[in-house]
Amino acid sequence: MTSQHLSPAQEAAILAEALPYIKRFHGKAIVVKFGGNAMVNEKLKQGFARDVVLLKLVGMHVVVVHGGGPQIEDLLTRVGKKGEFIQGMRVTDAETMGIVEMVLGGQVNKDVVNLINQAGGKAVGLTGKDSNLIRAKKLLLPNRESPADLIDIGQVGDITQIDPSLIAHLESGGFIPVIASIGVGKDGETYNINADVVAGKIAEVLKAEKLVLLTNTPGVLDREGKLVTDVTPKQIDEMVSDGTLSGGMLPKINSALDAARNGVKSVHVIDGRVEHALLLEILTSHGVGTMIKSH
Repeated sequence: MTSQHLSPAQEAAILAEALPYIKRFHGKAIVVKFGGNAMVNEKLKQGFARDVVLLKLVGMHVVVVHGGGPQIEDLLTRVGKKGEFIQGMRVTDAETMGIVEMVLGGQVNKDVVNLINQAGGKAVGLTGKDSNLIRAKKLLLPNRESPADLIDIGQVGDITQIDPSLIAHLESGGFIPVIASIGVGKDGETYNINADVVAGKIAEVLKAEKLVLLTNTPGVLDREGKLVTDVTPKQIDEMVSDGTLSGGMLPKINSALDAARNGVKSVHVIDGRVEHALLLEILTSHGVGTMIKSH
């Protein structure tokens, strides 16, 4: 049913339903990881931008964090490189890092900023290099077969510190920070960091009310492929150990769990392919994904 088919009374009822949520989350930080189909489908992109502006206008402090997997793959293919992943993380040599920084810090970041501004917001694009926002060191992955061996996957970063002062400064001026998932090392080296991990850590540092991760799935799925609407960290651990959750879902789930355990009130893994998924999750009782509770 579209708004054209609603009576004025029905429209008013829908708006009234949002009021308690607007009241509850007014002045609170909401960190949104923008990714998946929502990032490449024009209609979904515009809907996302409008949702972000609306949440900002009703008094929430929205921070957008993005990656750019499909766009990075596209450019790597054009220059004849093949993307490689280990445990859901992109292997990043120096040449790949140059492409990642160009795509994330340039093309994708400015695209998201432009969309939000076109929708009536005041977005400002940043990477972790701006004001040393995201400090990082080289990430070494434990080898599943022999945990004592560490796997070097190139210029992939592990966050050591986030300085929230620039975010606070922008928010006080009514701006919406849009952050590309790139970090900076102590000697100025550039690191590619998984965007879900960045979103989770920023949510922790800001003591966010919500962390919302947009995905290309309905949420967390059980072995039968059914949506799990509420889940605890213990259940998640079981789903990882029995292989229900794997691949690109692992960094997403791990950062969601860390955030839930470290002060973020609620974490939502939602279906970014649903129009206005963000509004449905935050301003109505009809969620569109999985909520991870902190215990």
